[in-house]
Amino acid sequence: MNQFSPAYSNRNQDRKIRFGLVGCGRISKNHIGAMQQHEDSCELVGVCDVDPRALESAAGATGAKAYRSLEAMLADCKADAFVLATPSGLHSSQAIQVAQAGRHVVTEKPMATRWEDGKRMVAACDEARVRLFVVKQNRLNTTLQLLKKAIEDKRFGKINMVNLNVFWTRPQEYYDSAKWRGTWEYDGGAFMNQASHYVDLVEWLIGPVESLHAYTATLQRNIEVEDTGVLSLRWRNGALGSVNVTMLTWPKNLEGSITVLGERGTVRIGGVALNEVQHWEFADRSEDDDKVKTASYETGSVYGFGHARYYDNVIKVLRGEAEPETDGREGLKTLEVLIATYLSARDGKRIALPMEY
Repeated sequence: MNQFSPAYSNRNQDRKIRFGLVGCGRISKNHIGAMQQHEDSCELVGVCDVDPRALESAAGATGAKAYRSLEAMLADCKADAFVLATPSGLHSSQAIQVAQAGRHVVTEKPMATRWEDGKRMVAACDEARVRLFVVKQNRLNTTLQLLKKAIEDKRFGKINMVNLNVFWTRPQEYYDSAKWRGTWEYDGGAFMNQASHYVDLVEWLIGPVESLHAYTATLQRNIEVEDTGVLSLRWRNGALGSVNVTMLTWPKNLEGSITVLGERGTVRIGGVALNEVQHWEFADRSEDDDKVKTASYETGSVYGFGHARYYDNVIKVLRGEAEPETDGREGLKTLEVLIATYLSARDGKRIALPMEY
């Protein structure tokens, strides 16, 4: 018997996958654009937001039916999967609500702001036998795909040190633009929100974390959460490293980077959002080295261009043609590092992982 709901049967290969978009704010345009790039295989049939202006704008731009509440949308909209592009603190309750209605869930990062909420999301989707996708579009950047392959091919030899920097700016007006921004309950701080995709690279690229120690601070912005933080890491493979994050860079976003230093290789992926291969050097040559020149790309957006590639996998999974690249359990790996970071900063101590045995 199929583990998941009937939406995975081959009959979905005969029609377009239907999506409903919950949340029509800042990130929603990336989802809408990604669906439009896959218009031959998917369609947006409903949009939902509590803000009438945002809802009207999204409905007008897409032609999708507008809903003022998730409850109304679930009762009427025939979407196969619901995309949650709402404030982070709502993801868990909304994902559970969608799963209990028998629909699949695609949630933006972070999947939740609390560890127990993340686990409840996974459990609810398992119980309802629906898929839970967690959006991690940065993994699909050409630059990071090259780095991932180099690590898998063991070109670095032993990895000794890894450093990630997120030096961006979010002015006070950004946090003042919505009541939920900068709050513990609905948003999370610089690590949880803006740097979430970078924290994801800690585990996805380098491997399981043995322990970490963090400091966070609210230095400039009038918000509940941190605008700046530093995180020191020890991986189980012996590597040491750090994640340095601030939303106070003047006067604009400066850098989103990762540097990997190994016994036989050195790589730095930088730019404003991991979009430039700035250093690529290995002791042994590979045909992948020729791809470096074309891997970099220009971007004015910290979101990158991975959403369309991400939807390619989601659509194929819902057609029964592939397995998910980032499901709920993959999302929990990142959430665990994030929660451990906040526990360490709060209690002033080293946190060993995993948090549960």
